Amino acid sequence: MADRTPPRPPRAGWGNVSKNLAMWVLVGLFALALFQLLNNKRTGVEELTYTQFSQQLDAHNVKAVEIFDGRYIEGEFRAPLTLNGQSVTGFKLMLPVADSEEFVGRLESEGVVITAREQRGALTTILVNALPWIVIIGLWVFFLRQLQAGGSRAFAFGKSKAKMLTGDTPKITFADVAGADEAKVELQEIIEFLKDPQKFTRLGGRLPKGALLVGPPGTGKTLLAKAVAGEAGRPFFSMSGSDFVEMFVGVGASRVRDLFEQGKAHAPCIIFIDEIDAVGRHRGAGLGGGHDEREQTLNQLLVEMDGFESNDGVILLAATNRPDVLDPALLRPGRFDRQIVVDAPDVKGREGILRVHTRKIPLAPDVKLDIIAKSTPGMAGADLANLVNESAVLAARRNKSLVDMQDFEDAKDKVTLGLERRSLVLSEEDRRLTAFHEAGHTVVALHTAGADPVHKVTIVPRGRALGLMYSLPDKDRYGHTREFLVGRLAISFGGRVAEELEFGPEKVTTGAGADIQMATNIARQMVTTFGMSERVGLMAVGDREQEIFLGREFATRREISEHTARIVDEEVKALLDAAYMRAHELLTRHRGLLEAVAGALLERETIDHEDVMTLMRGGTLPPRPPEPPAEPRPAQPPKAGTPAPARAPILGIPPAEPAGA
Repeated sequence: MADRTPPRPPRAGWGNVSKNLAMWVLVGLFALALFQLLNNKRTGVEELTYTQFSQQLDAHNVKAVEIFDGRYIEGEFRAPLTLNGQSVTGFKLMLPVADSEEFVGRLESEGVVITAREQRGALTTILVNALPWIVIIGLWVFFLRQLQAGGSRAFAFGKSKAKMLTGDTPKITFADVAGADEAKVELQEIIEFLKDPQKFTRLGGRLPKGALLVGPPGTGKTLLAKAVAGEAGRPFFSMSGSDFVEMFVGVGASRVRDLFEQGKAHAPCIIFIDEIDAVGRHRGAGLGGGHDEREQTLNQLLVEMDGFESNDGVILLAATNRPDVLDPALLRPGRFDRQIVVDAPDVKGREGILRVHTRKIPLAPDVKLDIIAKSTPGMAGADLANLVNESAVLAARRNKSLVDMQDFEDAKDKVTLGLERRSLVLSEEDRRLTAFHEAGHTVVALHTAGADPVHKVTIVPRGRALGLMYSLPDKDRYGHTREFLVGRLAISFGGRVAEELEFGPEKVTTGAGADIQMATNIARQMVTTFGMSERVGLMAVGDREQEIFLGREFATRREISEHTARIVDEEVKALLDAAYMRAHELLTRHRGLLEAVAGALLERETIDHEDVMTLMRGGTLPPRPPEPPAEPRPAQPPKAGTPAPARAPILGIPPAEPAGA
């Protein structure tokens, strides 16, 4: 992306300052070392003992001396002296007795030229005395250079951390984004406004102040912002909401001011703040009052977006997956004029996302992206990108040159169901119990009207589950009928009922715990939220007790009366009992199919939709094909006394419920 306006010169960073400072320190140390070397290693000067000096004095070979502090002597010989194979013309030594009049008289009698000098301090003493002044002068010069250069990080707490994207940044365009067509149209309009404002202002339109991207995690909000940066052709500043907040009071507000100053200097431009809920949360909802750092930052952001001063030409683009916690003043028109919803893609959007992420991946001819898109309902863009990556990794692990459909199927199972735990060794009794448990889910699902088709049933442990039944909707669901939810309750109890019928009530296990919990959650939502109970009626009951914040203190408020709470519990219990009886009736009636599905699972461990339909029609499955030899893995049997892992609840439940073990 090319900038049409020249950017400001970069500030002097801490890296450049530290390099200059280190260079001068090295130069100073080198000079000191050189001075000391020249001072201590002068040519022709040797340190003598007093005995050697006395001998040369008696031989009339001492010409002149300099006496420092009455004890330290430096001097020169009349004739060069050979010591240790070297010619010596000067000497130095320390006298055993200081200020000796006898020694001075001896020098005079020998005709030696005597010079007395004051004490000369050592190099270390000089440096210690001068060190405070050196530090003060050095710091003064350092700070002066930084102020002239625009300030370093030591002076830049209040400076914005926004990164400006230039033409050197790899471009991401709208061609790299799929599954968010409406959001792309809205953002494309903002880009056209930046490129050709006359097209809109001639009819009285004005440049929008801001656009807020709202959607669940992984739907591509940040990717859309990168595409806007690639398409706009204007300066684009990127920053995270957490970058505003520091431990120093007032830093966030200062960074907001500096960010908009940079934006006005490069206007028209776009400023993107990712995860704006980190700084834009509702004011007055915490214990910090109105003076904490986060609220000051939010106040400054509100003023900069639509305050007394105008910020024409600066568009604020922000993203969040928590719009419910944002301050209302931030969401009003004039600040964020547009709220763009980026939701999970539909089947066509998922196919487009898969095509974008498979551009650089060699695909086998049997890969059908439309089929993969239909079999991945509810997946967001990040999930599909992960699916494609896992498929490529699996194909590479299997030494393939192309990624085929089987790799995608295995990767989808790994992403949605969990990693296979082949190393977990189950006893034959546990395998039979797991097989009948999953067969119970399967048989009830096959005979429940409106239920999602069974996609795969397995007793291979995955994740924390010993087995699971996986159902996939044949189309995207945006709402659920009462018939569908009642069917889900019955399917949830299918595993527990199958255990009772085959092994007896005394042999049931804890494997149905997750199923019972999921069924209870669905039933309570049917009664309290969806209005699907005649006794409770069309009333959103909510929680029985709720802790709320009232300005300065917390208070507990009761949402419903004890009588209504009792009715809710009775209605939830009635729904669960009816679902249990329905599952018991279906499995009793189709006991033969239950045993056939369980037998197929014990033989094959995993069966798919076609296998299940063959068994339902009364057919038999062909012999199991031989599997390639697997790599040996250390198998450790479960320790005695370890609680049995919960079997995964059947998948394909409503979006409000957890889909997994």
